[in-house]
Amino acid sequence: MNTDPRTPRDAVRLAAAALASGAVLATAACVGSAGSTTRPASATPGATSSATSANSSQAVTALPQGAERRELDPADFSTTITNPYWPMAAGDTWRFEETDTQGGRQQVVIRVTSKTKKLANGITARVVRDEVREKGELTEATDDWYAQDKAGNIWYLGEDTAEYDHGKVVTREGSFEAGVDGAQGGIAMPAHPRPGMAYRQEYYRGRAEDRAAVVTVGQEHVEVPAGYFTKDVLMTRDLVPLEPRVQELKFYAPGVGPVLSVHLDGAGGRATLVKYSRGTH
Repeated sequence: MNTDPRTPRDAVRLAAAALASGAVLATAACVGSAGSTTRPASATPGATSSATSANSSQAVTALPQGAERRELDPADFSTTITNPYWPMAAGDTWRFEETDTQGGRQQVVIRVTSKTKKLANGITARVVRDEVREKGELTEATDDWYAQDKAGNIWYLGEDTAEYDHGKVVTREGSFEAGVDGAQGGIAMPAHPRPGMAYRQEYYRGRAEDRAAVVTVGQEHVEVPAGYFTKDVLMTRDLVPLEPRVQELKFYAPGVGPVLSVHLDGAGGRATLVKYSRGTH
């Protein structure tokens, strides 16, 4: 990680999202305060599964797709999360600045806690706290639940979320727990990401059905206030079937985790990593 902040460049150009022959063609260029330059690539975030890594014999299971039901063995999971593309040790903290083309601005802090939670499906997960503030006022607080399987895949197993208005909770919509009411976990980060891998991130019918695909590995350079990342950067494309227009590119740096996300829809919001601090690795 290069911790020297770089001066942001000023233009932002985004071009992506053509559906052809059943595949999502990702052709994106992002140059600006996000500072990423991407190359054309293709990924299929649908049913075909190049989901297992080349080391498939090491995999606990193929990466989950859509609504398919998975019976997961709690003995295969750990709250020690060491996947290089998103290591999570207690105390690790990511601070992001979220902006959009309409002048919106929020501050997001993601912190790995020392807490764990045993979920309804029997898996004990690490609790990761995600707080969003606007002009200093808390607008959303979420406890996300993650665990890593024996192969090194990070699983996302639900969340307890609350949105606030002037200090009062106004909704908890979006909360779900793997093993409750048919909800199932998904993949937050594959153990061995390769272009074309596709997987579900979560599944709670009609409420949470997000999915993602790996677009490129090692082709991107990303510049954000926290540093300039040039080595083995991973880019994924996230899709939300319940909101078909939503598309988001996410960039991860080895040893750090998420450093940039860029929406290709709506107001073109993006979140840039401002500061990353390590906990008790």
